[in-house]
Amino acid sequence: MTDISAFPLLTRINSPEDLRALPESDLKQVTDELRAFLIQTVSDVGGHFAAGLGVVELTVALHYVFNTPHDRLVWDVGHQAYPHKVLTGRRERLHTIRKWHGLAPFPKREESEFDTFGVGHSSTSISAALGMALAAKQNGEDRRVVALIGDGAMTAGMAFEALNHAGSVNADLLVVLNDNDMSISGNVGALSNYFAEVLSGRVYSHIREGGKKVLSIMPSVRELARRSEEFMKGIVAPGALFEELGFNYIGPIDGHDMDTLVGTLRNMRVLKGPQFLHVVTRKGKGYAPAEKDPIKWHGPSAFDPATGEIKEKPAANPTYSEVFGQWLCDMAQQEPRLVAITPAMREGSGLVEFERRFPKRYFDVGIAEQHAVTLAAGFACGGLKPVVAIYSTFLQRAYDQLIHDVALQSLPVLFAIDRAGLVGPDGPTHAGSYDFTYMRCLPNLVLMAPADENECRQMLYTGMTLNQPAAVRYPRGRGPGIKLEKRMQALPIGKAEVRRRGKKLALLAFGAMVETARAAAEALDATLVNMRFVKPLDGKLILELAASHDCLITIEDNAIAGGAGGAVNEFLAVHGIHKPVLNLGIPDRFVEHGSRDECLKSTGLDAAGIGQSVTTWFAVQQPQTRRQPRAAHH
Repeated sequence: MTDISAFPLLTRINSPEDLRALPESDLKQVTDELRAFLIQTVSDVGGHFAAGLGVVELTVALHYVFNTPHDRLVWDVGHQAYPHKVLTGRRERLHTIRKWHGLAPFPKREESEFDTFGVGHSSTSISAALGMALAAKQNGEDRRVVALIGDGAMTAGMAFEALNHAGSVNADLLVVLNDNDMSISGNVGALSNYFAEVLSGRVYSHIREGGKKVLSIMPSVRELARRSEEFMKGIVAPGALFEELGFNYIGPIDGHDMDTLVGTLRNMRVLKGPQFLHVVTRKGKGYAPAEKDPIKWHGPSAFDPATGEIKEKPAANPTYSEVFGQWLCDMAQQEPRLVAITPAMREGSGLVEFERRFPKRYFDVGIAEQHAVTLAAGFACGGLKPVVAIYSTFLQRAYDQLIHDVALQSLPVLFAIDRAGLVGPDGPTHAGSYDFTYMRCLPNLVLMAPADENECRQMLYTGMTLNQPAAVRYPRGRGPGIKLEKRMQALPIGKAEVRRRGKKLALLAFGAMVETARAAAEALDATLVNMRFVKPLDGKLILELAASHDCLITIEDNAIAGGAGGAVNEFLAVHGIHKPVLNLGIPDRFVEHGSRDECLKSTGLDAAGIGQSVTTWFAVQQPQTRRQPRAAHH
């Protein structure tokens, strides 16, 4: 735990009100202490890092100028919200972030009144902030609302939909673009900062608005003035797009220059209508290794702050993401029509090597999941073999495209769905708890879940051979350590695998739950089945098991509601089979953050929990083994 006594000013800040009580001359020391505190704390516990370092000055300036929490700050994604948490009364608990019963990894309304909107997915801030601004107007409240967007979130269409709407309703809203791409760093400097403060000042604002009224009756002069204004602003700011959307654009300004930030924000706080402030920051600011490689330092585990050495234990077996990446390269060598698509998750989805080796067949569309799926559909219509590498939770954002553009047309798009089930420290916003549910109801789609690394490889190959949509969903992290077979062979569609023969009880496990259920099956002397396919199910085997066993138990790391177990129940009902069925899975609640093992244990999906649930339930079933199927929820 970080020694807070080493940070004399930060120790005194238990709320933004304490920050606002300081003289402006102290803010530079506050930012220095806050940055050092973040480096010390995250080096001990790991977590999101580079993005937060980049917005230290911006966070301090916003809380200093705006009357939070009455004024609302709405963060986008939330990777960069650690400094915000420190300044809003959670400094002493920052070392618990992303841990079981600790601080949430992202802003969370239940955690603090300063977290005005819960986030995790990107590009929601402007829509949410606009709703708050319009609500304040409806309620007659004198409240300022600020949306902070960046870190790639401006690549999503939803952000521009919100900008378009905000401009059309003339909302009193400030959008702050945190631009850490450095693509326009040449525009940042003394002259640019000077013009930003001038353009955001009251005098300029009054002249601008008053001039519009006067010039409205002089069309030719008005057009000349408009062009002159655009020319002057074009010299120092690439803001024409935002001006066309109805915003008063200011910037870009240096996001690490505290005086400029405070001065500009003070000016903009009193301006009416939609305002847009463009701030340029440097990801990882103040920590050299993170500045040099912000992608590597996006969310590191614990590290040595002096050397920058990340404390990771070497692993003998690859992650599922690495298995996918290796398969993709191997498959691309065999299949020249293969193209890979990712919505800004190159590293997380294991695509680094593929991009290096096959750059012309690699397409990163940015944070635009809907576009990614329909782009894949277009590729398929053009005779290519598209593979969409996407996290389970992010595919939710493209559900209409999955249904309408892919499944309805039965296009051969392969979805490699990473981070399925409970993901752990990133919490419920990133958990892939619903993909079985929302995918198994779609016609034309084959849905597979591997029990181990090699089965993942073979399922991906199986999906590639099909002339219809297919999905392979796999968890975050490493599998049980099964050796990969170089040779790829298609699995028979809808065929499960019996891994153990037992008596009375049959455990039907899906995907990552197969290995977890193995210990329970041995302790219970139960039959264990690796179901492999959620759609189509192995109906023949299910009928056989129902006839030869007293009870069936389905086990999945997906929501029980509408999940794979529900598919088994429906199959039995259609065939008139009256057999007790226990469905084990994620209960009807959002599971909080912690390690994946802790999350599984909390839902009874560890080996001990499965064994206990089955034993307790079966004891009740034994007197009457011919009862109707039922689902037992934890």
